[in-house]
Amino acid sequence: PELCLRLEGGPAAAAHSPLAERNGFLRVLLRGCDTQLCMSSLTSLGPFLEDEIIPEVIPMEIEVVDAKITMKDDSPQVYPTSPGPVPITLAVDHVVVRRKDDGVFYLTEEKPVSVPEGQKAPAESVLAAPAARGLQLKQVPELQRELQTMKLALAEANMDKAHLLQEIRKYNPLFQL
Repeated sequence: PELCLRLEGGPAAAAHSPLAERNGFLRVLLRGCDTQLCMSSLTSLGPFLEDEIIPEVIPMEIEVVDAKITMKDDSPQVYPTSPGPVPITLAVDHVVVRRKDDGVFYLTEEKPVSVPEGQKAPAESVLAAPAARGLQLKQVPELQRELQTMKLALAEANMDKAHLLQEIRKYNPLFQL
């Protein structure tokens, strides 16, 4: 895993935003991270994030590339016969979180979808006529975005299914699908 941190301040930071010149600009890059977190460690961070003083906004950019984070619920089981909660895995190809001068965090997916060379169809079968070629080439990015959206929806549906099965097994540990 690779973690890079860069904090800029002064006139050089003004290239990022007007507020960065005064408050600084933080850039974080996390690449190739494969880690496991316990939910109790995440929930115990709350008191450290609370403060009586409203903090100054620091513009920042956090970039996460090829990361896989697995979250496990390590709380005590309510029902001793329950198989326990299913870990949640979050796989990130390339996401950028930006905090601008207004203090709002903006989440964007930056990585373009690429098709491996072995999975590409021959040009003759895809493009029948030269007139259709321009139309189909324009549709490729749109279709790739739609594919990514469908992949995310499928992953969310699978997580919902696992959660529902977990809830059912709390009340009926012998339940089989």
